Amino acid sequence: MSKGGRAAKRGPPRRGLGRAAPRRPASAARGSAKRDAILAAALEEFSSRGFATARLDDVARRAGVAKGTIYLYFRDKESLFQELIRAMLTPLIGAIEAMGGVDMPLAAMSERMTELFVREIFETRRKDVIRLIITEGRRFPKLAEFYYREVLARVLVVMRALLARMAARGEMTSDLARFPQIMAAPGLVAIIWSELFDRFEPLDVRAMMRTYFKLLFATGRRE
Repeated sequence: MSKGGRAAKRGPPRRGLGRAAPRRPASAARGSAKRDAILAAALEEFSSRGFATARLDDVARRAGVAKGTIYLYFRDKESLFQELIRAMLTPLIGAIEAMGGVDMPLAAMSERMTELFVREIFETRRKDVIRLIITEGRRFPKLAEFYYREVLARVLVVMRALLARMAARGEMTSDLARFPQIMAAPGLVAIIWSELFDRFEPLDVRAMMRTYFKLLFATGRRE
């Protein structure tokens, strides 16, 4: 009976722990939702006002949280911007790195790059993050350095490996393979054009990129 009594006494605490467990994931989900709301609000404020004039007060208001809540997740405005870069672009970098592991012919790689840019950058808010780096990076070099380290450096590694393989197959000149930055040219043109001139003359981004790659790689193919 004593053993049974002890077992009965230990039972309720175990059931109590079982009931409490779901509250932790719910709390974590609420925290994640607040963090996501802050990042979304930050993108709106940075996009409309620029990094310099955007205020955390306005980010908090737009996110529907107290200003102090922002500091639970981000140290300051700079760290908020940096995390916005990570949150928006890290999944894309993973997709590019995965693409780099596939040995594909030149035509397939060009088309895949075109679709990746249009669907995952140009047709999403990611283009706004890149535009912010273009417009704000000179005045805030730490932001440019962070973007280079977290995004560009990783992309360049992948692109150099891809282009080197294609140069070895004779699909392009080795000179092109030395400068993977050239591959970004049509994407940058598309982002800048869409911001300044798209209302006057809409740009067919897919067609432009396909034309660019066709002209670029035609010069490097062996007869």
